[in-house]
Amino acid sequence: MISEVKPDPTRFILIGTSHPGNVGATARAMKVMGFSELVLVRPRFDDVLIQEETVALASGAADILVRARVVSTLEEALDGVTYAIATAMTPRDFGPPTITPREGLAALAAAEPVHKVGFVFGSERHGMANEDVYRCHAVMSIPTNPAYGSLNLAQAVQVLAYEWRQALGGFPVEARTPDAELASAQAVQGALEHWQQALIDIGFLDPDAPKKLMPRLNQLLNRAELRQEEIHILRGIAKALTDRCRSKTP
Repeated sequence: MISEVKPDPTRFILIGTSHPGNVGATARAMKVMGFSELVLVRPRFDDVLIQEETVALASGAADILVRARVVSTLEEALDGVTYAIATAMTPRDFGPPTITPREGLAALAAAEPVHKVGFVFGSERHGMANEDVYRCHAVMSIPTNPAYGSLNLAQAVQVLAYEWRQALGGFPVEARTPDAELASAQAVQGALEHWQQALIDIGFLDPDAPKKLMPRLNQLLNRAELRQEEIHILRGIAKALTDRCRSKTP
């Protein structure tokens, strides 16, 4: 059963985006985490939402692009947002507090009343201007390798979309195949009897001095928690051994 998508309390805002592929990849990153609201502020290309590269990189998230808005100012993009998060470095002189994705977003998700959150991303080349950062309630810093912390725009969107979805409760992981049927104790005993005869036929088990071989094998199979299909495999191997031995008997 497909999990119900939880209400979307989130807006992703891209300022001055220059590469159409990043817009498409952002839409894909959003949709896979259950988010849908995308706003572009002064993108480099006016038709970026319908460019071939944008649609190709969206890879099935064209509905995000269709609903996306293009505005002229960050003020317009933040209309209705109650908690804006800048994805930039905090200005040197002063600015909003810096938070990390895991701890900061967990606290934000637990806040009452529930916020309309806006994640704000700057352009690929210049990032966010200080004036735009000042409009935000917090600055989000993604922990990265100190020697190389450069993230592609769409990669950063994916990281934060994942962390925010997890903070909101996440989606359950659903098995693609049903659980296999466990073998019954009776089925295990049947396989052991089959193997006992095969081991006798190949000369591995002396029926006059069996020692503890079969009880040990019994314990081994119990620990393995065999599936019914695996019982069939073991019995098939035992049968093949027996048939081979008997075919060679004069």
